[in-house]
Amino acid sequence: MTAVSIQNLSKTYAPTFEKVRRYLGLGDKAPVDALSDVTLEIDKGEVFGLIGRNGAGKTTLTKIIATLVQPTSGHVKVFGNDSIEDDVKVRSLIGLATAEERSFYWRLSCTQNMLFFGRLYGMRDSDAKMRTSELFEQFGLTELAKRRFSNLSTGNKQKLAVARAMLAKPPILLLDEPTRSLDPVAAAEMRSLIDSFDDVTVLLTSHNLSEIEQLCERVAVISKGEIKTIGTPAKLRAQNSETQTVTIELNSTVDESLITLNNLRNFKVERSGDRLSVSFEREHNDELLGNAISELNSKGAKILDVDTERATLLDVLEKYDS
Repeated sequence: MTAVSIQNLSKTYAPTFEKVRRYLGLGDKAPVDALSDVTLEIDKGEVFGLIGRNGAGKTTLTKIIATLVQPTSGHVKVFGNDSIEDDVKVRSLIGLATAEERSFYWRLSCTQNMLFFGRLYGMRDSDAKMRTSELFEQFGLTELAKRRFSNLSTGNKQKLAVARAMLAKPPILLLDEPTRSLDPVAAAEMRSLIDSFDDVTVLLTSHNLSEIEQLCERVAVISKGEIKTIGTPAKLRAQNSETQTVTIELNSTVDESLITLNNLRNFKVERSGDRLSVSFEREHNDELLGNAISELNSKGAKILDVDTERATLLDVLEKYDS
């Protein structure tokens, strides 16, 4: 079942104060295409990743899905509900947490903020209080419940933003860089929490590519407002890297002169302590690695370890962003 369906979505920001610029002789400013013909679908219960550079369009896309920004053209449907025609229904299905949260009331305490937004979600105060207590316990915010939002650290503000997104138990979470300001331990806990979600659909944006690879079933690469490719992390890596580096660790008793590896044109042999390492480049699914191991075994080499350096999501991102 499809949770979020995005079809031919575009967003153009017109230049502001155009008449004032002309009056001051500053010339015309070109419109900015934040999104261009974006089409993708997110399945129910899926953790879907969105990666790209700053300004690529990640936040704009997230805000359009959350009905905070209207598209110039195209459609977004959330469980079949149109984000423009059925905006109230869509908002009830979505929890949003952004990296730079400005909608909290800074003079109110953490609990007061949560109860306020609980009322906006249509929750009874008793239910909102119970849910807030659960979330504060989950996020380690219990001791900060009475503290003003303005006095929280950046990391705790981020935790509160994610907790608020989960307040009404929405079936869809839009998490824009949820671990951005967290310390390593808190970030790991946040990833563990996201990974534990059951039957919750998550759209996750992050500059932490290892985090995306750990959590996301599929990933979309966005560049200059356009979706360049979509696939599983493994598929994207395989499609966008022609070769990989292989290193075979051997025992040092092997005579280096015996390591000829006739099937390889270029390879390096290095000695480090009591080990020898043989490294070379190979294409995916070729026979070079198997042939090299067979040849080394035939020469009496004791193979201690084999390591392959695979392509990363950074390689994929750099390819499509060039």
